[in-house]
Amino acid sequence: MTSPLLEVKNLYKSFGGNGGLFRAGPRAHVVKDVSFDIARGETYGLVGESGSGKSTIGRTVLRLLEPDSGKVRFDGQEVTALSGADLRRLRRRMQIIFQDPFSSLDPRVRVGEVLAQPIRLHRLREGAAVEARVDELLETTGLSSHHKLRYPHEFSGGQRQRIAIARALAVEPDLIVCDEAVSALDVSIQAQILNLLARLRDDLGMSYMFISHDMAVVRHISDRVGVLYAGRLVETGEVSDVFESPSHPYTRMLLAATPSLSGRSPDAEQKIHGSPPSPFEQINGCAFASRCSFATARCTSDSPDLDAFEIRTHRAACWHADDLPDMTLAGVAGDAAMSPAFRKRMELLRRAHDAVAR
Repeated sequence: MTSPLLEVKNLYKSFGGNGGLFRAGPRAHVVKDVSFDIARGETYGLVGESGSGKSTIGRTVLRLLEPDSGKVRFDGQEVTALSGADLRRLRRRMQIIFQDPFSSLDPRVRVGEVLAQPIRLHRLREGAAVEARVDELLETTGLSSHHKLRYPHEFSGGQRQRIAIARALAVEPDLIVCDEAVSALDVSIQAQILNLLARLRDDLGMSYMFISHDMAVVRHISDRVGVLYAGRLVETGEVSDVFESPSHPYTRMLLAATPSLSGRSPDAEQKIHGSPPSPFEQINGCAFASRCSFATARCTSDSPDLDAFEIRTHRAACWHADDLPDMTLAGVAGDAAMSPAFRKRMELLRRAHDAVAR
């Protein structure tokens, strides 16, 4: 069996703790005991509400943030133990695409130089070969070589995100963290960028950690998915298993809670009530219990881990996963349990995908 490209074990990350000059304040515990792996050539989707810790995980894996504890192994090498030149060499193989294509590019630097800088920094090419590589990157991402003379403000949002992808590709990485990489784009442009990412994955054998709050986009691009709530993974598995047979109430509610374009509301048990717990709050039981229609006394006292429910690679941190009523979400057409807006979103992505393919 081939070892994973990325292994994350028992990752914790918190912020704060200094309330002033003379006393320590509480810490915000944003990522709590998160473990997952990503295979070579695989797209692992990480989905959850805003504030659930998705972006913090992505940045901590890349060592843009330092973890409190836990292990991050990349291609067998312990990332958290590296520093200096060793960390810089590893970062060449791990890149990130940020959410906002308007703020992630330096407006004072021409696109050609934006792409050439990382190539020179890591000494991957020299002289005229750098210019040739820049032209190749632009062509690969659906742009033209003459675009290298322009500044970022001269491009549309979709074009800027293509430039951001080209910049990530410039150092020939094995893993790219896509942090809400299409959320600022309209559906047709989203489909183009998703198709580009999928093609690059297939052609170059790269892996993605695809971070998003958009369930339809995650289903469209991912091989496996992890559902994150209040800093913890509450469900993970093959994308078909998680979306067609969601086994945690939070996943079910995310799928059902998209506002209906027809005016219909999800069933009361599928609605998400209340708000996520504060990261400063200490919780003994399941963090979702206060919002869950299926919660019992056990849920408020004992915290389930992902092994509470397990069928093959599909796992869920819920004491009552086996007792939840059926909610089969098969295909884009689905059944009545899938919200009309979610079905519409999947259909729009499919149509945009088909239009791009033609």
